[in-house]
Amino acid sequence: MSEPFNLAIDWRQFERTRADLGHGFVRILGYFREDGIKSVMAIEEAVKVRAAVPLVLPAHKLKSEAREFGAMALAEAAEHIELVARDCVEWHQEPTALVEYAIGLRPLFAATIAALDERSNPLMQRTPAPRRVMAR
Repeated sequence: MSEPFNLAIDWRQFERTRADLGHGFVRILGYFREDGIKSVMAIEEAVKVRAAVPLVLPAHKLKSEAREFGAMALAEAAEHIELVARDCVEWHQEPTALVEYAIGLRPLFAATIAALDERSNPLMQRTPAPRRVMAR
């Protein structure tokens, strides 16, 4: 994640998922938020203790759920973590190459959730009407 921060969201995918889920959309987005927080924490902890095996499942889950909501930058970061972790497991190596990704994952997740919330919350989409000043 050494390249500049890029919050790539495929809004067409987001809207397809929103339409497909219908009334359940807000609830499922909430699950994504909760699961994502758990996945990010698990990834951070696994990298901290230099363990590759516990990286694979949370990274895979985060990747899949992020793609479903069109959060492509987050999905790509999680996929990279998953693939490197799988290689580390296969080659019996520590996931030291993932430290930078683990550090950048939490802010990327937070920014992604904020963008999805802003797009999905009708109250946040409204802009206040300009105030009219009455002439005396």
